[in-house]
Amino acid sequence: MAGHDVSADIRAEAIGIGASRVGALPAVRAALLQRQRDFRQLPGLLTDGRDMGSVVFPDATLKIFLTASADERAQRRYKQLIGKGESANLPQIKQDIIDRDARDAARAVAPLRQEPDALLLDTTALTIDQSVDQVLAWFGEKQVSGS
Repeated sequence: MAGHDVSADIRAEAIGIGASRVGALPAVRAALLQRQRDFRQLPGLLTDGRDMGSVVFPDATLKIFLTASADERAQRRYKQLIGKGESANLPQIKQDIIDRDARDAARAVAPLRQEPDALLLDTTALTIDQSVDQVLAWFGEKQVSGS
């Protein structure tokens, strides 16, 4: 529906699992690739996705491979769901994360992987503010170096 904010809806657990399964289909990936690339416009673009730096924007100025342990990611997701008043099963959330990572890393098209030129940001022990500060510092370094 036009004008409806879907920000929370697209972050739902079922959507993430579905996206992982559908994203493994070569026809889906091929149909979306140019559409994704068409979003690149000045002054720049910040994207989030498991193949953004490897497939969609391989020439990106700054690539960050964002990760955290499965335990930490499950805890964060659990707290999000509970905070929204939804029921949540921590062991199941963790297993879903492990399964999705394995499925995405093993897919034939655009597998989940860290590119050699991507900076690793493990947020397991970091706060959101610390993570943002690190990204901004790396961005600032890129701007100074001109690369």
